[in-house]
Amino acid sequence: MKLKNNYIIREIMGDTILVPLGDHILQFNGLIILNELGVFILKLLPDVESESEIVEKILLEYEVDRETAEADVSEFMEKLREIEII
Repeated sequence: MKLKNNYIIREIMGDTILVPLGDHILQFNGLIILNELGVFILKLLPDVESESEIVEKILLEYEVDRETAEADVSEFMEKLREIEII
């Protein structure tokens, strides 16, 4: 999956944040603070082709059931689409 170039990822004082660039500054007023799972998913995106691949990698990394992982991935990916990161 490809990330668009309209945000950059920065770590500030232990928090990982997405910072909008260019015209997206006007569209999205603020920053997005990512939790551990959000960072994990963002790091996976360049190397995966589907949400199901992300779910499989989460199941290997975290102690979570498939239903919860699928719901979390679906919700996070929808938010990324809404703010046009993917």
